[in-house]
Amino acid sequence: MISLLFKRVYTFYKFFKIDTPLLIFIILLSSLGLMILYSSSGGSLSLVYRQLIHLGLATSVMLIIAQIPPFFLLRSAPILMIIGTVLLILVLFFGSSGGGAQRWLDLGFIRFQPSEMMKIIVPITIAAILSEKTLPPRAISVIISLITIALVVLLIAKQPDLGTSLLIGASGIYVLFFSGFRIRLVKIIWLNLLILSSLLMGSLYIAWNYLLITYQKNRILTLFNPESDPLGSGYHIIQSKIAIGSGGLTGKGLTNGSQSQLDFVPEQSTDFIFSVLAEEMGFLGFILLITIYSLIIYRCFDLSLRCEDNFSRLLGSSLTFVFFTYVFVNIGMVSGLVPVVGVPLPLISYGGSSLMTLMASFGIIMSIHKHKSPRYLQ
Repeated sequence: MISLLFKRVYTFYKFFKIDTPLLIFIILLSSLGLMILYSSSGGSLSLVYRQLIHLGLATSVMLIIAQIPPFFLLRSAPILMIIGTVLLILVLFFGSSGGGAQRWLDLGFIRFQPSEMMKIIVPITIAAILSEKTLPPRAISVIISLITIALVVLLIAKQPDLGTSLLIGASGIYVLFFSGFRIRLVKIIWLNLLILSSLLMGSLYIAWNYLLITYQKNRILTLFNPESDPLGSGYHIIQSKIAIGSGGLTGKGLTNGSQSQLDFVPEQSTDFIFSVLAEEMGFLGFILLITIYSLIIYRCFDLSLRCEDNFSRLLGSSLTFVFFTYVFVNIGMVSGLVPVVGVPLPLISYGGSSLMTLMASFGIIMSIHKHKSPRYLQ
């Protein structure tokens, strides 16, 4: 009886094309996140229960997407990009505001952020463009990809949401990087580097003087000298660094962190939750977190590189690198190494929309590994 039940459960599990090692790593990281979330909320279970609901919904999305063959994602890329772009345009005219930014669409029964969708749509679209021919891609494919990325980045930056726009832009650039494209304006290598460096410096000058608004410039300046405004723009970074440094080797224990429990650390359940972990679990907790992240990244890269077609390899590798970027930016942000851009710590921070996007990415990576691509794509 027990063996029959086990066989049926196993058959049902195999039907869902789930990669077991990756699923185990996700469960471990999510469990650690719930534990830190419980501590950051002062021992309240209400936030943990809500996050469990988010995890349940996000896991369902991952299971569904894991059943979709990557061939359908490839063929749907133009439609997805058109829908995503239209939604971003609608946000500029009809979006609802919050926190000084206009980033959401309110349909009455649901309120969502279209830029979250673009974290997946952009890599899918760029991978579809570049995989039409053999790699490395032709110049025309690279130009079309860059125009597509620039359009999405500008629409999101207008909300304004500079941090998300740069990260989504990076997700498209990662696909270009993994495709092996080369930038060669002239044949002389040193002159080519000089021209590219000049273009980069010119772009930074234009961005600083004409694109960035005041609060965005202040965040960048605060990075280099947070003590210049300890009660204003530098407050977040100063309190976060105090919490991280006070954790020591083993930490102060769950719910015993002075900086987090006395509300000195801002946004301690979302963007700055790493400060809570570092203060209460110390350096050993940090090592545990980085170890699980490393296992997830290694497994995702391993699955992506086993794929048989260019589209799957490009998409899986870029989504994995996007995941790494979010981890690096969040930890660097709360440690004072990069400007504060409002990026949650994957599978640790409280939130629903970012978690949904992240689990959808894992579903795509599982899908491209489990499904065989058509022979004409190989």
